[in-house]
Amino acid sequence: MWGIVPAAGAGSRIQPLAFSKELLPVGSRVDGDGAERPKAVSEYLVERMIRAGARKICFVISPAKSDIVQYYGGGFGSAHVSYTVQPKPSGLCDSIFRVLPLVHPQEQVLVGLPDTVWFPEDGLCALPDGVLSFLLFPVERPEFFDAVVTDDDGRVLEIQVKQPGAATHWVWGAFKLPGWVLGELHELWEERGRQDEYIGTLVNAWLATGGEARAVRAGETYVDVGTLHGYREAIQALSLRPAPDGGPAPLCALGEAIQSDHTPGGALALT
Repeated sequence: MWGIVPAAGAGSRIQPLAFSKELLPVGSRVDGDGAERPKAVSEYLVERMIRAGARKICFVISPAKSDIVQYYGGGFGSAHVSYTVQPKPSGLCDSIFRVLPLVHPQEQVLVGLPDTVWFPEDGLCALPDGVLSFLLFPVERPEFFDAVVTDDDGRVLEIQVKQPGAATHWVWGAFKLPGWVLGELHELWEERGRQDEYIGTLVNAWLATGGEARAVRAGETYVDVGTLHGYREAIQALSLRPAPDGGPAPLCALGEAIQSDHTPGGALALT
């Protein structure tokens, strides 16, 4: 199983940084030697992909993001890590399709956003094989995300991309699909003149041609760390989560400093 991590964006909402936004320290982890170290925000997504069965992770990076290669190298945990380059930021669809030549039609593929932190950790495990399926999370402000409208059986009827007055508070945070569906989406994207920047508009067009997509409301908490406010909310969300040993969740020094100056707002996902 592949995990695709689109990481070529400029991160303009949270700049200036001295490094790629995907390496922003959020919380901490304990290494094998027992030392506690800052944890890059993208590690949360990669860990969740591996937990769901991904053994091959591909980062889509820009030519300027060599620090991601230095950070992850050739592997992370039990997964092999590879890289492909998006020459310039051209949207999520273009980024994802850069990995298509590596994917067998019968392989399962996971896609998520590396500047997000969400729970539960095993949420991707709820997505079925063999069909395009979206992991949904409830949020307070769906107009800032891609809201997914479904029928009572979980079939996707429409994805409302950053639409004011969205019809639902459930938004997608990650998705899964087989390689052959990724290929069909790519063909449709080409037929449409590569006009789709967001995966939501492309999926809407695909549904109109007879395609099928499912949605699973297994998400609990979803935080976009791409802004300073979102970063603060992520630190808050992690502070409320117990550590594996039952103690309080550890925070890196930078996170503690920001958290101490933060008045909780309303952008955190509903739980």
